[in-house]
Amino acid sequence: MKKRDLREKYIIPFGGIGPLYSKPISIVKGRMQFVFDEKGKKYLDAFAGVATVSIGHSHPHFVKKLTEQIGQYLHTPSLYLHPSLGVYAQRLIKKVQSANPQLATCFFTNSGSEANELAAIIAKNYTGSHEFIALGHSYHGRTLMTMALTGQSNWRHSLPYPTGVHFAPANYTYRRPQGLTPRQFSQRCVDELESVIKTSTSGKIAGFYAEPINGVGGVITPEPEYFPSAYAIVKKYNGLFIADEVQTGVGRTGKHFLGIEKWGVRPDIVTMAKGLGNGYPIGAVITTRKIADSVKGKLHYNTFGGSPAQMAAAGAVLDVLEQEKLAENAHVVGSYLISQLEKLAERSPYVGEARGRGFMIGVEMVKDKKSKEPACELTMRLLESCKDQGLLIGKGGMAGNVLRIKPPLCLNKKDADFIVETLDQSLRQTAKT
Repeated sequence: MKKRDLREKYIIPFGGIGPLYSKPISIVKGRMQFVFDEKGKKYLDAFAGVATVSIGHSHPHFVKKLTEQIGQYLHTPSLYLHPSLGVYAQRLIKKVQSANPQLATCFFTNSGSEANELAAIIAKNYTGSHEFIALGHSYHGRTLMTMALTGQSNWRHSLPYPTGVHFAPANYTYRRPQGLTPRQFSQRCVDELESVIKTSTSGKIAGFYAEPINGVGGVITPEPEYFPSAYAIVKKYNGLFIADEVQTGVGRTGKHFLGIEKWGVRPDIVTMAKGLGNGYPIGAVITTRKIADSVKGKLHYNTFGGSPAQMAAAGAVLDVLEQEKLAENAHVVGSYLISQLEKLAERSPYVGEARGRGFMIGVEMVKDKKSKEPACELTMRLLESCKDQGLLIGKGGMAGNVLRIKPPLCLNKKDADFIVETLDQSLRQTAKT
């Protein structure tokens, strides 16, 4: 039986789990920023397993450290002491303290969904409130609480959800109303955030969930003044600022370890996953000692969170990130890549906007630049064409019309040029069909 037939026969048929292409590829090997199919064809992986592979596929140091740990023992629960748990927790906390020096303690999970779910539990215990504000176009996970926090209808099902989640508009500047400058639109979004709190909640919220740069919703990159102003509003109504760094963390946005650092606000809780383990399952919730003390003595447990293998994988990621200066590379090469994509947008009638920071990049495809109508079919044809030419990228956005470019942080300028050239050629080919 063929691989696709086996998959269709034995895997629950949820949408969005693939295979992605009309002619699917079977990946059997990865090396740094490249993957290879079963026929030996090489692809530049500019999607990195949905922004998950941070330091590169099968990085030698990562493989060595993880293999050594598995050779000793794979798993022991956090019910027992083991040497690497506290050591890695200390390293991670020191990394995130550049965003907020008060961040001092953490808890490990298996995924970003679990991390965001736990953040809500902690916020409710600390504030005594059960009401949260999330943003339109957001994505926070696949548990009931995180689906409730997700601002996209196509990712929301299995009602009823936990109550108390309200939505404010995302600072989606590309689709702002005519007549407003980016700064004016940013202020309008902040004003509407406060209006939602005043009209839809009790006036005291548990927290505000924010992706520093929106991921699944289309790489929505806010204006510089948006988050500082939103932060002030959240604090005015006693809420905790929860930074969802599942996709933006681990240097992906360039220079900084966390994406929120660029926006100059101090998060009360940080959630992480994906790139933290370079593909090995791990999530984390990091918060202040005062907030963490609110759940002291309350039972909570994660079977695999903080396991020796998790700590080995995540520790190796930090080693490589520091030694190879990958956050700086994401800034330098990512800035170059975005600048080249902006030039592509200038000469193509179908590229509405190229946006993002570091290696968190979105390219919004439209039918024409005046109407900005989403070019959904063109986007899918572009994915197919790029794949045929040896480039893997993803898509997102509410309408599925945003190309998502989120490569491993080891990408170089030659790779960046290949991405732009391949997209350019694919556009010329597909726009005619």
